[in-house]
Amino acid sequence: MKYFVTGCAGFIGSNMVDRLLQQHHEVVGIDNFSTGLQNFLDKANESADFTLVTGDLLDRDLVTKSMTGADIVLHLAANADVRFGVEHPHKDLEQNTIATFNVLEAMRANQIKRIAFASTGSIYGEANIIPTPETAPFPVQTSLYGASKLAAEGLIQAYCEGFDFEAHIFRFVSILGERYTHGHVFDFYKQLLQDPEKLFVLGNGKQRKSYLYIQDCIDAIFFALQHAKEKVNIFNLGTDEYCEVNNSIGWICDYLNVTPDKTYSGGERGWIGDNPFIFLDCSKIRKLGWQPKLTIRDGVTQTIKYLHENPWVLEQR
Repeated sequence: MKYFVTGCAGFIGSNMVDRLLQQHHEVVGIDNFSTGLQNFLDKANESADFTLVTGDLLDRDLVTKSMTGADIVLHLAANADVRFGVEHPHKDLEQNTIATFNVLEAMRANQIKRIAFASTGSIYGEANIIPTPETAPFPVQTSLYGASKLAAEGLIQAYCEGFDFEAHIFRFVSILGERYTHGHVFDFYKQLLQDPEKLFVLGNGKQRKSYLYIQDCIDAIFFALQHAKEKVNIFNLGTDEYCEVNNSIGWICDYLNVTPDKTYSGGERGWIGDNPFIFLDCSKIRKLGWQPKLTIRDGVTQTIKYLHENPWVLEQR
């Protein structure tokens, strides 16, 4: 099969590209390198089955031309900067919602019918139902990122109805693992390398978060593509557990063998749009037969191990 992958040089995208090439698929990837890294594509660039397109999804003509001949689109590109979204709200609209519209229009022009979309558990806002199922009442949005992703979901669903597309929409918890370049664990690890005696924490440390290991995430996407065949397939992806931010801090400190003084700020939310409790009900995809292999703690440990073995990644952000 021929796959078209957006955000191919990003954390999730580059891991997906490597997996597809290992399975002997043909892959065309597009990235504007606003956050993606060329180094993440070193292995892919060695393959004759990989074609890199450097460009932005806002360039619809480029996207349409580059997508020619693809069998399925994996739309993984996004502006995932939840914390600073209020400082540049246009980024979420442009890079998440309008970019998705351009991808869908390029699919329509090329008569491509299948799309997998990386959405987010942030679309649930501060949910009243915990753990939160895919059928939770329509939420009040608390972040521009979540709102732009929900708008993108709506466009995809409408294209499924209007143009007979088949969509797989994945609402992720936070993803961890190899090539992880932003988020709590990355920030804490980098801080502690610079000063192992002090750690500044946004929020009170009691925020409850869910995480999923990158390879488990990719496994789940492939599993759903194979086993779920409705017009619109929506799945939460995560583990059946959560942890406090303080727990993840403890695991990182154990790995580094440090005991820093911790300073907390911001109350129960570290920033505007920070959800103090994220825990998704993933029973829908469990019933299909998929289970994650790693626990949250194992995922954090794998992430820290990767950052330890690849210190150059810390200098990119």
